[in-house]
Amino acid sequence: MNIKIITKQQITSRNYWVNEIAELSGNFGEDSDKVAQELSQEIKANGTEALLGHLRLCGSIPEQYRHDSTEEKLYSKYTDLVIAKSFETLGLTSCVLLERADAADVECVSEAYSFVADAKAFRLSRTAKNQKDFKVQAMDTWKRGKPYAMIVCPIYQLPTRTSQIYQQASTRSVCVFSYTHLLVLLRYCLGTRSNDKVLQLLNQIFKTVDALNPTKNALSYWGAINSVILDFDSSIRYIWIEEKKASEESIFIAKEEALNYLASERERMMRFTKEEAIRESIKSSKIDNKIRTVKSVSFNSLLFSGYPLVK
Repeated sequence: MNIKIITKQQITSRNYWVNEIAELSGNFGEDSDKVAQELSQEIKANGTEALLGHLRLCGSIPEQYRHDSTEEKLYSKYTDLVIAKSFETLGLTSCVLLERADAADVECVSEAYSFVADAKAFRLSRTAKNQKDFKVQAMDTWKRGKPYAMIVCPIYQLPTRTSQIYQQASTRSVCVFSYTHLLVLLRYCLGTRSNDKVLQLLNQIFKTVDALNPTKNALSYWGAINSVILDFDSSIRYIWIEEKKASEESIFIAKEEALNYLASERERMMRFTKEEAIRESIKSSKIDNKIRTVKSVSFNSLLFSGYPLVK
């Protein structure tokens, strides 16, 4: 595929961050702070093109990260930092919250309205994503008094026909959005140099979702979102066309990244000796961890509580 919109520098940055997050993973709190500082420094040094690159390419979790690993959790924090920086550029005051459970990850405030947000990323190898993966209902409970919530997802991982997430979005005032749509808003803001206009548009998007007739139909939902954006200003259409192309490019880049890693893993495994294959199988099944957990179980003193003589 001929890559025209996404730059070589943006791809290089993506490769750097995939490796950097894997190497950092040790102390989650300290690593999160380091990622936040380094991301801010990169955007400050390289300008908004760096931020655009992160938004275009951050939607896929690297295949090399193990499920529920420290690096996967740190990558999730990285995506939250990316959307927080984007909202900040739009003119909102935004921050990434340190809480991990029972709370949204990003909080945004403007003079006219406020909302909470969450960034979603998925492995390309992940199949059959369901409504629980998007946490629309949870986002509603995490508003903490704010009128709106937003979930930002890779456009190519969203349901294209019917899904309960669209019905839940309109009934609970939770905007299901994509990185591509956020990119359009960001570039419109940078092009017009008007935070007021883009914040007005963002408010209209929230109100559109709020006013939708609840439906599981993806076309009805996205038709309403797309219309309010494209009808807002004729200059948006050109940005829209470019970011559609960039979205196609991002899928190609993500697929190449994943396929290259999986191919290298297959080759590595094919070189295993019999003993290495056995060790890898034991490691992947986490049998040793399970054995340690089983051995750690011991009889406790609850039956003796309050009755010291009954032993």
